[in-house]
Amino acid sequence: HLAESGGGKAQPGGSLRLSCLANEYTLDYYSIGWFRQPPGKEREAVSCISSADGSTYYSESVKGRFTISRDTANKTVYLQMKNLKPEDTAIYYCGAAALGVVEALCLRWRAYGVDYWGEGTLVTVSS
Repeated sequence: HLAESGGGKAQPGGSLRLSCLANEYTLDYYSIGWFRQPPGKEREAVSCISSADGSTYYSESVKGRFTISRDTANKTVYLQMKNLKPEDTAIYYCGAAALGVVEALCLRWRAYGVDYWGEGTLVTVSS
């Protein structure tokens, strides 16, 4: 249902754009979140976008640096990442859940569950 792309290596201060390609109906009915799992750490929510109204949520660690957006015609959700830091190094996953409220996905995803996960894409920020 979901396939991430766009990961790679960037220098501190650099930029990358991740893409999450969904199937035909996913973006109509599912809110999409970007999550990441740094080496040796738990998965965490980074940013989410609502299927209901397009509202967005960002974690404090990425607010002002990352931008989530969606292109329904191309069935894709993007995560534009700027001013990357070494601590952004992680495997990035997109996840889909039938939740209309974006905070429910980003803040309560462990309780509500995520219906679909992508395979993940590795982002490495290093000089």
